[in-house]
Amino acid sequence: MFQHVFAVAKQVRTETGIGENPVSVAYAAVSLANRIFDDLSSSRVLLIGAGETIQLVARHLKEAGIQEMVVANRTRERAATLAQEIDGKAISLSEIPDELPKADIVITSTAAPLPILGKGMVERALKLRRYRPVFMVDIAVPRDIEPQVGELEDVFLYTVDDLQEVIEENRRHRQVAADQAEELITLGVESWLHERRVRGAGDIIRRYREHGDALRQASEDNALAQLAKGQDPEKVIRRLTQQLTNKLLHGPTLRIREASGAQRHDLIQAAEQLLLDPAASSQDSQQDPS
Repeated sequence: MFQHVFAVAKQVRTETGIGENPVSVAYAAVSLANRIFDDLSSSRVLLIGAGETIQLVARHLKEAGIQEMVVANRTRERAATLAQEIDGKAISLSEIPDELPKADIVITSTAAPLPILGKGMVERALKLRRYRPVFMVDIAVPRDIEPQVGELEDVFLYTVDDLQEVIEENRRHRQVAADQAEELITLGVESWLHERRVRGAGDIIRRYREHGDALRQASEDNALAQLAKGQDPEKVIRRLTQQLTNKLLHGPTLRIREASGAQRHDLIQAAEQLLLDPAASSQDSQQDPS
């Protein structure tokens, strides 16, 4: 059963988009950045915070091909831990003004009670950048970036509320994939149940074949003994086929008669399905002059 489960799970992963559209805020932020920048790998990222959300953002960015990432956090040691994981650089919050002009993408998620990035700091950074655009995502609640920053011409500022549209779109795509996965799982369950039912008849099939083979072996040994005594081969073969046919049919014939006497019509119908070739029966009925 577990082998079958793993096989169906692999089929779901490879034949549907079930894992292509995560619905987390972290993934939505990276997905939005991917839409805005033609080549994320050439962008420099400044991450502010080192909590769980920023960790997820950092991993998604790493998977997207980002090479240069700087992690800023109130506790530099915690920033260093995340920076080491993503091959980035760790700084303290006080160093943000020096790093901000170098950042093409800024994503923030801290627990600070007041904004960390103000309009004046961002204006100075833009001037040093010669007004090259900056993409900013503020995931924090309360906000890490002053709302007035969004008024700057060369800043594209998004908040958690703005990410909901991306999340909903991903959720719709994921639901389609989930429906496809459900169909594959249903087919997988039906297939497994069918195989289980087939295996359930394996023992009786084996015993029946062993019984038939034992009858064949006995008839064969008897025929060989008669041939060894010099009896007519044609007569020996005729006796062999007649004896083997009688032995094979004796048991089923006896059970059918007993079932008929007991009015077990279910057994009689089952015997007809199991013992008679439908094609042969159809031909016999067509040839019957009556």
